[in-house]
Amino acid sequence: PFGLDHTITLGIISNLRRTSAEVGIPEKRVEFFQTDCAINPGNSGGPLINEFGEVIGINTAVHADGEGIGFAIPINSSRRILSSLVAEGRAPAHAYLGIQMETLTADLAHKYNADPNAGVLVAEIAGVLVTKVVPGSPADSAGLRFGDVVTHADGSPVTHSSQLQALVAHADVGQTTRLRVRRSGGEKELEFVAKMGDLSETSKGLSKKTLTEKLFRVPRVLPASHQVLSSPRPPDLC
Repeated sequence: PFGLDHTITLGIISNLRRTSAEVGIPEKRVEFFQTDCAINPGNSGGPLINEFGEVIGINTAVHADGEGIGFAIPINSSRRILSSLVAEGRAPAHAYLGIQMETLTADLAHKYNADPNAGVLVAEIAGVLVTKVVPGSPADSAGLRFGDVVTHADGSPVTHSSQLQALVAHADVGQTTRLRVRRSGGEKELEFVAKMGDLSETSKGLSKKTLTEKLFRVPRVLPASHQVLSSPRPPDLC
């Protein structure tokens, strides 16, 4: 870093599964290790090595507003991409569902429903709240709507947005996923079958930044409740 060769730092792995949204790059489809090893311009992209000299990650990013908060791509994620590059000569296709979402708790749903300007009732349960559906996306084709609360995916409970994001990230393009949803605050659960789309087909000719803005652009004017309750970090995408 900064032209200083043979620089090494010693750090602690404090989290094994930081989502891309937590890191501040929601358009990425990978989870990160969090480490306090120093990551500076010049050694980003370098190896993260354990005490046995084994490469366990690729240093990738730092938290813009913090010190000693860095992020590395786990080596197993890199291996999957490398295997595809060697076998097929290209990076693997990325499945996508086409929603913005946030983790919902009963307390957050109650606050949301107390706002007369929200425009939709939200089930006061734990799950994943759909805050935007991309037109023409697999989620749109399956019938998902703004305000839906996803409670199960392929039969497994979903209580955090990172769970749904991970399911999509590890899915194959064309794979179907069964989603159980509570709509408009109702007690009845609906079931939808979504067929994963190919993000690379959607992104042909577009930069990653343009693609993210095209697919997941947040409207300038949001419901009042969303302005108050939204997290300051970018929304989770999948």
